[in-house]
Amino acid sequence: MVPASISELGTLRSTQLWTVFPALRCEWKMGRYLLLQKKKDLESDRRLKAMSERCRSNETTMLLLGGGAAALVCAETLRQEGFTGRIIMVTKEKHVPYDRTQLSKAMDKTLESIYLRQQDFFEAHGIEVWTEKEVVSVDTQGQKAHFQDGAFQRYDQLLIATGSSPRQLQCPGSDLQNVCSLQTPEDANRILHLATGKRVVILGASFIGMEVAAFLSDKASTMCVVDRGEFPFQAVLGPQVGGVTMKMLQNKRVKFYMKAEISELRGENRKVTEAVLASGEKLPADVVVVGIGVTSNSGFLKDTSIAMDRGGAVLVDLFMQTNIPRVFAAGDVTSFPLTLFGGTTATIRHWQIAQAHGHIAALNMLKQQKALHTVPFFWTSLLGKSIRYAGYGNGYTDTVVKGNLEQLKFLVFYIKDDNVIAVASLNFDPMVSLVAEVMHSGRQISKAEAQSSDITWMKQA
Repeated sequence: MVPASISELGTLRSTQLWTVFPALRCEWKMGRYLLLQKKKDLESDRRLKAMSERCRSNETTMLLLGGGAAALVCAETLRQEGFTGRIIMVTKEKHVPYDRTQLSKAMDKTLESIYLRQQDFFEAHGIEVWTEKEVVSVDTQGQKAHFQDGAFQRYDQLLIATGSSPRQLQCPGSDLQNVCSLQTPEDANRILHLATGKRVVILGASFIGMEVAAFLSDKASTMCVVDRGEFPFQAVLGPQVGGVTMKMLQNKRVKFYMKAEISELRGENRKVTEAVLASGEKLPADVVVVGIGVTSNSGFLKDTSIAMDRGGAVLVDLFMQTNIPRVFAAGDVTSFPLTLFGGTTATIRHWQIAQAHGHIAALNMLKQQKALHTVPFFWTSLLGKSIRYAGYGNGYTDTVVKGNLEQLKFLVFYIKDDNVIAVASLNFDPMVSLVAEVMHSGRQISKAEAQSSDITWMKQA
């Protein structure tokens, strides 16, 4: 049997947090865990945690606004915890929940392959999914949500998990044809179709921009990435790791224009033909992909008393409760406290956070008084390589690097006030997971420990 590393299992499980796997056979060999089971056997042996059945006499209604990971995990947790009332999940999209992370990492995947659950799952467990239905307002006093089609739905408990939307480009020519954002499977398919064999310009060098650039690097005829920063991923991963990712893509003919801005898009016959930089340089473009950040989908709350921050993120406590009774929020649309990182409040738009939020929200909708206790984790995939990250590195002032950045085998600790606040790695598994476990235990990791060759502190979680 061919061993698979624990990191590979992590990739397998990353989109299946709510699935139960059987006991795993592992061994430690040559400094790494080996999983002595085939991934295809694990896929076939996934088991679902027992879920209660819908009871028609229970008229209590849980209304979940949003069709992403947070809403799905909330719905499943409600059933797993014995809730037998009505669960309604409402999404403006055409689809049942799907793995949105795959849209930029694997743009050629079929829609069915990225569904998190098939339609028959929802029918079997009495979870209503209303697609192509957009919420326009919420009446928190009357406990009703109103929709664009004029309908409304009352609720006993409300979850706001409406996520975020791509920030729109604001410059002359931004309304030309073939200027694209990426949010849905249809967007991914369209961009892939338009970009194949064509000249592509990508605006933004963070997750969406870099993953799309990597995926299209061997499909487009030319590829340019434009960003205001000095390095890709600079705000999160910093210049060292950002520099590594830039070289990876440069080796695949991707050209970078850093510390640059778009001033104008020009076209012919209403189709984009070039992107003009603020410097005056012109980049030929048959397709422009805009990945310049996102905004919270919370505009429908503007006439409510639900507290939000300046960016429109819904403020919640550790129980995912808003300032309004019976109203909870989860996922990308929220700003929440990070107790393991000094209690600061943050908006973190990562897949794992959305799942954790949905789980905790469900427990507290059922009055179980369970507080959020999690270490943020994400991964990005570029050219078949996965960079993993755990923690919250905002405001870091120093780094400690193990391994070799140039050889694409490294572990980077992000330091603030002489303590580790985050960690990133490439080809250095399972170190990020081990560091995350220590962080989760509440134990601080000092800069001296990060610098030391003695890693016994990792076993103190």
